[in-house]
Amino acid sequence: MRGKSENLSVGTPERRKGRPSTVHTERELARESTLVSLRGRSLVALLLLGSLSSACSAGTAPSASDGEHTCPSRFATTVESFVAGPGPSFGQDNLPDVVLGPPKGAGAVNGSLDVVTLGNGGSITLGVAKSWIVDGPGPDFIVFENAFYVNGDASQPYAELASVEVSDDGQHFEAFPCTATEPPYDGCAGFHPVYANPDKNAIDATDPALAGGDAFDLADLGVTRASFVRITDRVDLTGANGTFDLDALSIVNADCP
Repeated sequence: MRGKSENLSVGTPERRKGRPSTVHTERELARESTLVSLRGRSLVALLLLGSLSSACSAGTAPSASDGEHTCPSRFATTVESFVAGPGPSFGQDNLPDVVLGPPKGAGAVNGSLDVVTLGNGGSITLGVAKSWIVDGPGPDFIVFENAFYVNGDASQPYAELASVEVSDDGQHFEAFPCTATEPPYDGCAGFHPVYANPDKNAIDATDPALAGGDAFDLADLGVTRASFVRITDRVDLTGANGTFDLDALSIVNADCP
């Protein structure tokens, strides 16, 4: 068989005698070098994938402070409890969906109708699993009501105020001090118009500078992480300052398993 192959070969005398030519050797070497390089790159990629898989299995994911996150949601995902107060009951039949997901803001001079009224002194507790609100740079989460400015005048907010509390275990809550006597209503929710609305614009609902709503910073309470937010209508306020209408909750600084 070897002789037959040599008789059918085409090329230089060296190749007919079964000796590889210099050109053939250089091509083979180049090919082998390329294959080695590709194998090396593939090995590096596999090692990186393995490292990422191990990190995910161990429950360590990039956090918002790193500029990255893998959280499935940046909004409330559950209504853990709801206790309606007396008075208007608008939107209560639409729970829980009406308060989950992004806000449906109507701008500076209108209030959204995609809300639920808590009633005087009513309370709602929202969960954010499988995410966490974490203490990061600036505000950490935003509560959206349907406040607006009377005649577009920012000095005349039509405010329906609520107190806000946070918890990591759903049992022990820390409250933001809510000054509800006069603007600027520090520590309260329900006095800033909402601009973010995915049905009408591209405003990021997790951007405190653009989204509207009322932003809160966990650092004000010395809290590092929260999984639940409880919002309670101010029972001491009536008329123009009650009752609170909840639109949504967004997470500015988020982390997740």
